[in-house]
Amino acid sequence: MLFGFVDGVRSANASSRAFRVRRRLRPARVVVLMALLAGAAVSSACSKNASGKSAAKGSTVAVPVTASEVVMKTIPIQLRAIGNVQAYSTVSVKSQVEGTLANVYFTEGQDVKKGDPLFLIDPRSFEAALSQAQAALARDTAQAANARLDERRFADLYKEGGVSQQQYDQARTNAAAFEATVQADRAAVDAAKLQLGYCSIRSPIDGRTGNLLVHQGNLVKANDADHPLVVINKVRPIYVSFSVPEQELPGIRRYMSLGSLAVEATIPGQDGHRPRGTLTFVDNAVNQATGMVELKATFSNADHALWPGQFVDVVLTLSVQPNAVVAPSRAIQTGQQGAYVFVVKSDLTVESRPVVVQRTVEQESVIEKGLAPGERVVTDGQLRLVPGAKVEIRSPDPTPTRAAE
Repeated sequence: MLFGFVDGVRSANASSRAFRVRRRLRPARVVVLMALLAGAAVSSACSKNASGKSAAKGSTVAVPVTASEVVMKTIPIQLRAIGNVQAYSTVSVKSQVEGTLANVYFTEGQDVKKGDPLFLIDPRSFEAALSQAQAALARDTAQAANARLDERRFADLYKEGGVSQQQYDQARTNAAAFEATVQADRAAVDAAKLQLGYCSIRSPIDGRTGNLLVHQGNLVKANDADHPLVVINKVRPIYVSFSVPEQELPGIRRYMSLGSLAVEATIPGQDGHRPRGTLTFVDNAVNQATGMVELKATFSNADHALWPGQFVDVVLTLSVQPNAVVAPSRAIQTGQQGAYVFVVKSDLTVESRPVVVQRTVEQESVIEKGLAPGERVVTDGQLRLVPGAKVEIRSPDPTPTRAAE
């Protein structure tokens, strides 16, 4: 038993020594592995240096780009906004008399001229009222004539002393009363004629009719504010209303004092058609809630291209700037130091140059500082460029090709 215990202790000690030896060998293996990797990296670097091709030298391949030339030309000074088309004038047609709608003389959406008949209210009751007023006028006119004769008779008798002053005064009063009655009857006849005339409703303006809101046979009320018969919009000429920031107001007023300002309206989806008008209205106050001032331009709209309620893109041309240095807006890049462009030099390398952009007009930018006419700037492919990179200028393809499958 004693010998077995001793053998067990020896075996345990041997295992412990072997474990400690393995722990000491592991760091040595790691050091050897790291040394091998470092040697491989040094060997690779040496082989690259030996071939004369470093990472920096590997970028000598020309980068394909598109470029455009900086030009000098006359450029317009413009303001852009979103506008809303408004009718030149709007009339809600209502009846001024009460009655049954007897006839409608137009169709919905029809163009009408000023004075064209629109509706007819049943006139029979108004014709009867006119006849009654005319009869009353005739009766009172006859009585007034008789009263004037009595006045003259009493005047002669009074001079001869045949009647008293009171009787003569009574005759004069009767004659004056009948004259006043006749005048009232004439006014009643005129009023009856006016009411009868209201039965025929005519267009007050040139314009286009909207929906027919009351149909033939309905009873209409006089001056019913909630139920007009039809709404007519005058669309030739027509307004386009738009707003600009209040900071632009001094410039607009200054240029307006020099002459009329042209306004173009672009209808969404119809970029080729741009109706032209003239700025005719500047609001007399700035909207304090938005800091904007409302403007209106008048368009002839002879072809009915503009329609009330439409939203259009508005361009207000204030003036023109001659000899402006212009570059494509696609060439302008933005970095930490501000706007810059890549300029293509004569050896087909690029230079990064800061620029000052005065303003942008559509797809072109007016350059205040940094470029000169005749220089070429990169318009596409800037992401792969660094200062000094070689470029290959390619013509832009107007019709992009389909990628190979």
